[in-house]
Amino acid sequence: MTVTKDLEWKDISEESYREYTFLNGVSYKIVNPIVLNVSDSGGHRIYDDKGVSYYIPYIWIALKWEGKEKGEAQYAF
Repeated sequence: MTVTKDLEWKDISEESYREYTFLNGVSYKIVNPIVLNVSDSGGHRIYDDKGVSYYIPYIWIALKWEGKEKGEAQYAF
């Protein structure tokens, strides 16, 4: 996997998924995320284990995630 080197990336590979919920009730789930970059505007750039890139603008109202192992991914941003 290649990620843009001029951005700061956080390893989130211990997450089994992360799910963003928007004001209109729509949710968007990313399975097996690998790395995350949070932009100055609050948007999230994510790569998953298949090499797919995502950009989630900071208009979401809720974010949930679950660790692959019980007790993991208990951090907050």
